[in-house]
Amino acid sequence: MIRSVTMRRGEIVLRSDFEQMGSQSQISRIFSDFVKEGRLVRLGHGVFAKARISSLTGKPVPREPLEVLAEETLRRLHIDAQPGQAQRDYASGKSTQVPVQSTFNTGCRRISRKLILGNRTIRYENNYSARS
Repeated sequence: MIRSVTMRRGEIVLRSDFEQMGSQSQISRIFSDFVKEGRLVRLGHGVFAKARISSLTGKPVPREPLEVLAEETLRRLHIDAQPGQAQRDYASGKSTQVPVQSTFNTGCRRISRKLILGNRTIRYENNYSARS
């Protein structure tokens, strides 16, 4: 299992990737052990990121920023998502205000999945909540 996790492409490891290796509870226990060992960091339900040990704190941290991990997670879950309105406005020059919180626009799809790392959370907006 360790070899399978380390040899996978990308930074995100989904519990569903390993469902052929055992039951959900068995895989969850193994991933829980990997989190305790510092090999993985939990981002959400069934979503883990490969980790490294921080030189500052000595604790496991993801190898990539949360925004990159969230984008890869949404892609792996087959969710078409674009940067949120604030990020688009800043990138196009319409706004000089730097977006503080990462937001993804999911189009006409509503999402309740939470992706959390420490005290940072990924937010979602969709066409139902978008303001003109």
